[in-house]
Amino acid sequence: MENFLLSLMVNGREYSLAVPVEATLLHVLREQLHLTGTKNGCGKGYCGACTVIMGGKAIKACRTLALKASGQEVVTIEGLGTNGQLDPLQEAFIEHSAVQCGYCTPGMIMAAKALLDAQPHPSEEQIRKALAGNLCRCTGYQRIVRAIQEAAETMTGHRPRSTTVELKTSTLVGASILRSDAKDKVTGRAIYAADLFFPNMLYGQALRAQLPHAEIIRIDTSKARAMAGVEAVLTAEDVPGENSFGIIFSDQPVLCRDRVRYMGDAVALVAAISPEVASRACQEIVVEYRELPAVFSAQEALAPDAPQIHAEGNIANRITIDKGDIERGFCMADVVIENTYDTPFAEHAFLEPEAGMAVPDNDGGVTVYVGSQDPFGDRRQVAQALGLSEEKVRIVHTVTGGAFGGKDDISLQIHVALLALKTGRPAKMVFSREESMIVHPKKHPFLMRYKTGATRDGLLTAVEAQIISDKGAYASLSLPTIRNAAVHAIGPYAVPNVRVEAIGVFTNNPPAGAMRGFGVPQVAFAHELQMDALAHKLGIDPLELRLKNALKVGSVTASGEVLQHSVGLTETIRRAAEELKKMPRESGIGVGVACAFKNVGFGHGRDEPAGAEIVLGEDGQLFVHIGASELGQGINTVLQQMVAQELGIALERVQVYSGDTAMAPSCGATTASRQTFIIGNATLLAAQQARMRLLGLAEHKLKVKKEELVFKNGHIVARADPQKSLSVNDVLTVAHEQGLQVLGSSRYYPPPTTPLSPETVRSETAVTYLSYGFATQIAIVRVDQNTGQVQVLAIIAAHDVGKAINPLLVKSQIEGGCTMGVGYALLEEMVIERGITKTLNFNKYRIPTFQMAPKVLPIIVEDEEPHGPFGAKGVGEISTVPTAAAIVNAIYDATGVRITSLPATPQKIRRALLDRQESVEEWGLGVPSSSRPAYPGQGGN
Repeated sequence: MENFLLSLMVNGREYSLAVPVEATLLHVLREQLHLTGTKNGCGKGYCGACTVIMGGKAIKACRTLALKASGQEVVTIEGLGTNGQLDPLQEAFIEHSAVQCGYCTPGMIMAAKALLDAQPHPSEEQIRKALAGNLCRCTGYQRIVRAIQEAAETMTGHRPRSTTVELKTSTLVGASILRSDAKDKVTGRAIYAADLFFPNMLYGQALRAQLPHAEIIRIDTSKARAMAGVEAVLTAEDVPGENSFGIIFSDQPVLCRDRVRYMGDAVALVAAISPEVASRACQEIVVEYRELPAVFSAQEALAPDAPQIHAEGNIANRITIDKGDIERGFCMADVVIENTYDTPFAEHAFLEPEAGMAVPDNDGGVTVYVGSQDPFGDRRQVAQALGLSEEKVRIVHTVTGGAFGGKDDISLQIHVALLALKTGRPAKMVFSREESMIVHPKKHPFLMRYKTGATRDGLLTAVEAQIISDKGAYASLSLPTIRNAAVHAIGPYAVPNVRVEAIGVFTNNPPAGAMRGFGVPQVAFAHELQMDALAHKLGIDPLELRLKNALKVGSVTASGEVLQHSVGLTETIRRAAEELKKMPRESGIGVGVACAFKNVGFGHGRDEPAGAEIVLGEDGQLFVHIGASELGQGINTVLQQMVAQELGIALERVQVYSGDTAMAPSCGATTASRQTFIIGNATLLAAQQARMRLLGLAEHKLKVKKEELVFKNGHIVARADPQKSLSVNDVLTVAHEQGLQVLGSSRYYPPPTTPLSPETVRSETAVTYLSYGFATQIAIVRVDQNTGQVQVLAIIAAHDVGKAINPLLVKSQIEGGCTMGVGYALLEEMVIERGITKTLNFNKYRIPTFQMAPKVLPIIVEDEEPHGPFGAKGVGEISTVPTAAAIVNAIYDATGVRITSLPATPQKIRRALLDRQESVEEWGLGVPSSSRPAYPGQGGN
């Protein structure tokens, strides 16, 4: 490729570089100057992660040719701030918790900086409009808006400038502590997997399948191997261990040998001196296929003569729950509601595409750097495929730009490790946005038929649900997802008679796996529309109907579990209703309600222990080593708070290192809303062990029995004689002098759970999960009846979280989860036609933007969980679960038409409105005012 000499100024420094003519400014900044704060989220200018300032204006570096930067002054996130002081925008982003995974943050800040330079006093509308091209999947945007508003006040002198941003340490557990990783993320110093560079490294690329279902006749790699700059071309014959992987079932090929089952299957691997050479080499590989009959829907796959995707058949799993007497339950009902609902494939849309780096060791092992939800699960699968013992494989979890379940499966970990071992050189792979969308598993699409019965006064008597899910070509995490859906299928209600059947079916579509909510958002959409329809049929306030049937302590779930404690559902309903009463009523506005519950932990009899270690550093610093992954949710900050409180030391003395399999005990995947509960308990046990060791040292120094010593204000003090005391810092110094390194080491084993079985369901002896979170959300929407366009004005979100260790982080999770739920309700659908993914980037797969994001009013309800650390449960997933149902119920409240298929697009709403109008005109009927549903909280019709 022809080069030219590029002269430009970046962050006040002049550069002259030889640059390929076709190179973008993003390429120059990242690959040549290694200014990796500027991110590549989509490569097409749709996400805004690559925003920098050039010539005083915000531009997308991925769409700007380097040629255009000649002679220009460019400012990146690394160039903000002066004399070591943060820019007011960076400070404000930290102070307002406008940072979660942090991948979008540099681009956000640069876009905001350009706005404030041009418009020092922007309105909220101007902020949202100016940053509409910058996407965020984590925060929900409103904290970003507030941060920009505050920075504007600071920069114009209307608010005093703080000299530093400090962690607030007056209280710890239960306090809104600022994120421990925020400063690195707002300055661009946080290193994600794609930001890593090693000397002499190679770039990897996978050749993907060209048909959704085909037999491989032959693979010819000769032309690719002969290309200059190509160091390795690998096929299935080069896999030294088992040529398969999978989280539960090892059914997906590392490299396909004789058959491909979906378009994301990898057929060959290339390692080359540059990404461009690797890509061209893949194009030179010749694969001869014989196309096989394929199935592209669950209904097709269930047909008696359907092509078989796997030898075991197309039905991958079937879950049934039968409680009480379903026929008798419907006989007891005065009203029965039946409807069919469907939800689509959905995409995680994390802003950071998959990336990884593998470095071979001198002893034949390998270290893989990757953003992963399950480092120890990755290690097991990588070792299996490489034919190595697990001790030879190290997984180092890097800062991760969002996951939401989509980084639970293996993506490139095995491939990059294989290339590194075969070439003896570091190897790096980075997915394009298009490859990411083709390859990684999606949210399961569900087709659901529901039948709900109730008495005249609103008591549920029976619920029957049939669920069919397209789980795609491989197992991924479909088994627990389908099981999860079945257990939660009737919603958070006490129903005496239940029948649920849930089936997962193989097709030639992309695999379906874990995504935020793990099967529960889909069934919540169905059961909450059923509850809404029931409320209107009976003339009962939708909130009152839910209160009447809500799970309480002593209630029995569909799976036969008698709830013993921490069941805060009724309080979430009451708190949400109170907030709704404060809001003004406007004509043309719709209000919708939805409730939900969501498991904490894997449950179903699965062992899920976790370990933690607290190590003492030379300067008295404490290092907490855990196997869990920080994905932007804030687990490291939460653990930091727990340890500091338990040991009576300043928060800054505690650092948490997560996800390195060589340095931490295993703890299972960061999924199932389990890490605050599981790893929190493990860390708390380690801290308690460390506390006892420090008391033992103080006992020796003070000559006071440790039973008579207490921690107080950073000191260890004799209860009977406060004059006898030592600072915790002094005791830590003594520990270091005595050579103590590991102050605390724990292995936490959660209370046992039971597998789902007919016996436990009917005898009500099940303990299905460790605990549950509960939620009530109320959506307020405006619908344009001419276009069908929906504007979500606000979402009231009341969540029982047990105990909010950090209320700021809890509220941030609720806000971000609700905004993701807005996308699921109104926008998001992976279009897959005959196995081919059509929505390949953010111009086609649309997620909420600044201009769509509603105001979210988070309400924290604390019904403490006795087994949780300090009473805490999880909140990361349930924040998304009821949102779509609440919005669609609000659409009905505003229009009188009910949408039963997600997403509720303007086209569907407009069609429904037209169909209703045509029906009215055909029969000459008016629409009586009594048929218009009442606002929740205002009584029946």
